[in-house]
Amino acid sequence: MTQKIYRFFLKIALKFSNFLYKVISVLAIKSEGGLHPKHRLIGYHVFFTENVTATDTVLDIGCGNGALAFDVAKKAKSVTGIDIETKSIEKAKRRHTADNIRFVAGDATKDLSTETFNAIILSNVLEHIEDSVGFMKSLKGLAQTYLIRVPMFDRDWVPVLKKEMGIEWRLDLTHYREYTEALFREEMKAAGYTIESLSVQFGEIWAVVKP
Repeated sequence: MTQKIYRFFLKIALKFSNFLYKVISVLAIKSEGGLHPKHRLIGYHVFFTENVTATDTVLDIGCGNGALAFDVAKKAKSVTGIDIETKSIEKAKRRHTADNIRFVAGDATKDLSTETFNAIILSNVLEHIEDSVGFMKSLKGLAQTYLIRVPMFDRDWVPVLKKEMGIEWRLDLTHYREYTEALFREEMKAAGYTIESLSVQFGEIWAVVKP
């Protein structure tokens, strides 16, 4: 076989891997009763709960089905979850209610009030926002601490190769970007935030930042 033919089959395999990733995700969610197993397997709920206190009021932007907000509320004074998807908020209200949680449907880029919190959670949110720097600037003054989790572009060599070959490389088609550590640091600096701590876990950046 020539190198050109190998490259042809490589493209097919990489495209199929994208399809297979979606299938695996759907089956994994269905097999666990509607909640993705990543919630328990990669332990990111622990990162957020460890960085709030019993006296904290917390805003969870892009709260999805409310699973993270529910765990954070076991420790925090109160949690407000907001998500643009009404169906997600309805699911959160059904599955993850507690006396110190409230869920609201809304677009956090437009609908946030001037209410302040001790901490704001952005768990896999910034990558979905086109102007992430502008969005972070808009959140300044609403909290003392910002807890952020974003997916990494250079999580391994495969997405880098996909992008090089002109094949879809994002984990989700609604992502405007996936991060390198350098890009994340650049965005935080541009938005006027200081990174207090940063770690790389399971191909993601988990960070505590402050204005």
